[in-house]
Amino acid sequence: MADARHRLTYRIRYALRHPERVRPYLRRWWRDLRFRLSGKRDHVSYYREVMRADTARDPRKAVGSANQARWLALGQLQFDYLVDHGLRPDHDLLEIGCGNLRAGWRFIDHLDVGRYHGIDISPDILLAANRTVVDRGLQAKEPRLRLVEDLTFDWLPDARYDVIHAHSVFSHCPIEVIEECFAHVGRILREDGWFDCTFNATAGKEHHVLHEDYYYRPATLIALAERHGLTAVFQEDWEGRHKQSKLRLTNTAG
Repeated sequence: MADARHRLTYRIRYALRHPERVRPYLRRWWRDLRFRLSGKRDHVSYYREVMRADTARDPRKAVGSANQARWLALGQLQFDYLVDHGLRPDHDLLEIGCGNLRAGWRFIDHLDVGRYHGIDISPDILLAANRTVVDRGLQAKEPRLRLVEDLTFDWLPDARYDVIHAHSVFSHCPIEVIEECFAHVGRILREDGWFDCTFNATAGKEHHVLHEDYYYRPATLIALAERHGLTAVFQEDWEGRHKQSKLRLTNTAG
């Protein structure tokens, strides 16, 4: 049934089973309509407005956490996975879509001074990230947070990072944004570095829900990575830990 989300019949049955979710869906539908009628059709402008509205209500919910306990648990999950896979304090890490540092504050605490860089397209959520740094007392670690409008990484030097991390970013991106990232991320990744990214996986038709949630077949993203000189491996040991799936990308030449 998960692969039929794009079908109207599925949505009707889902609404009948979960009537409490109808109102939030209609609120998102109305927001999608308003944003598009106001001319915010490019992804960055559109999603900045989504994040602005969600952050105003609750920064934790804006990054997909229903409450503080869930915010902490999801951050711990991401942190533990990367550390178990070899993230060291002397590594340089770039977090794409750092949000309000749900996982980022743990990375900052783990890494040596100045090793954490976080980027996001939303100025509102980056202000919340600044507050997280203060609340967690991490100023001495000198994390770098940057507002961006694309994923070309053109301000960065070659081979800058050991680890690049993007959790619940591509689940909200149309394919052209993912391709932009794949076209440029290899340049800033060190020879033995890796790039982990999660996405909503489907075995059926690729689709989106209200231009906010996107579903892709793993093979589509793996082939896209290969076209840009990257090797993408489906992370089987991530399955079951989170509703999204995960790919690990490395430079093919490396």
